[in-house]
Amino acid sequence: MADEGNIITDLGDNAGPQPNGADTMPAIGLISQYIKDLSVENPNAPQSFQWQGQPNVDVQFNINATPIDGEVNEVTLKITVTTKADQGTVYIVDLAYCGLIGMRNVPDDQGHMFLYSEAPRILFPFARRIIGDAVQDAGFPPMLLDPIDFQGIYIQQLNQRRAEQDDAPFAPGGEA
Repeated sequence: MADEGNIITDLGDNAGPQPNGADTMPAIGLISQYIKDLSVENPNAPQSFQWQGQPNVDVQFNINATPIDGEVNEVTLKITVTTKADQGTVYIVDLAYCGLIGMRNVPDDQGHMFLYSEAPRILFPFARRIIGDAVQDAGFPPMLLDPIDFQGIYIQQLNQRRAEQDDAPFAPGGEA
């Protein structure tokens, strides 16, 4: 006798009938990407165009993931480029570049790693181009940011947090 309304598949000993159309496979995808905030400052123009010498460039970045609903997260890659010469600040570019990431049936640890490692890696080339164009539009040679190893940084921070937890004094708690 057929089991109406269910598809029966043989996926191993633990697999039972799945409701018709049930989506139980892990899935992650980039839904959209966009500039959330872009600021370009050229505070010492036009004098800064006359300054000689190689300026110092400081690049800072931050990654944040914010849940939007049960399956969608907004990942923000914030990059600030500050360029200074002996005479003062040449330019500052501040970019918040975002991507909406859809995730379904993904374990929390894998989802966390994707949001803070893989998603920024996907967004970075677009943010890099925007910064290069913004610097050029401000009247300077384009800024080409070096690639960033987001996965390496993620693993380094994860190991650092684990080491800090291991160094923390033992505080008994809970029920015996």
